[in-house]
Amino acid sequence: MTDKYQYVSDNLAAIKSNIADAAAKCGRAPEDIRIMAVTKTVAPEIVNYAVSLGVALLGENRAQEFMSKQEAYDKSAEIHFIGGLQTNKVKYIIEPMTMIQSVDSFKLAQEINRLAGVHNKTMDILCEVNIGGEDSKSGVAPDGLIPLLEQISQLECVRVKGLMTIPPPSSSDVFLGRMEELFQNIKSRNIQGIAMETLSMGMTHDYAEAVKHGSTLVRIGTGLFGARDYSR
Repeated sequence: MTDKYQYVSDNLAAIKSNIADAAAKCGRAPEDIRIMAVTKTVAPEIVNYAVSLGVALLGENRAQEFMSKQEAYDKSAEIHFIGGLQTNKVKYIIEPMTMIQSVDSFKLAQEINRLAGVHNKTMDILCEVNIGGEDSKSGVAPDGLIPLLEQISQLECVRVKGLMTIPPPSSSDVFLGRMEELFQNIKSRNIQGIAMETLSMGMTHDYAEAVKHGSTLVRIGTGLFGARDYSR
């Protein structure tokens, strides 16, 4: 095994151990938390090695990069789109993705719905929440989430399966807690056509804390593959 593959293997073992420890501390089962390999700038052969180790879920940030790597990926992997998405790029990802996690407007949801109908499929989505109110990040404001969910619930070819967020790194634990409260509040409302099954939050620097706050899916790139190579 070459060093780069051993590096990924060792990192994955550490991630699984950390998740298990975090889950045990809050009475959760580690198998209830999915690990997503975030693949931005990572070579397909390295991504496929992670898949061979059992990381069956990939996260793509950029439509153009995904299109250049798509054919090289292990076909057994499930792929979600997690990056900012313009309506004119939906057509490039609508068919291969099993979920779009970054829906933050009704306009975007409408375009996903339209193209999903063209492809005779129903697209699972998460609504992205800007839990920290940061100007630099996309996402619907917390107080705008319920109206957005009520609008999306009327669409025929999309299914809301939960929420996604990227909290401010400086106060991550506080905002992870707020996101957990928001998720549970939405779940308790039982909005028709809206399911709160997935809470996607936690990245390399805060995934253990996210597990403690109810995350069901952690998105890890650097912690698994190492520092990004932005020259790719």
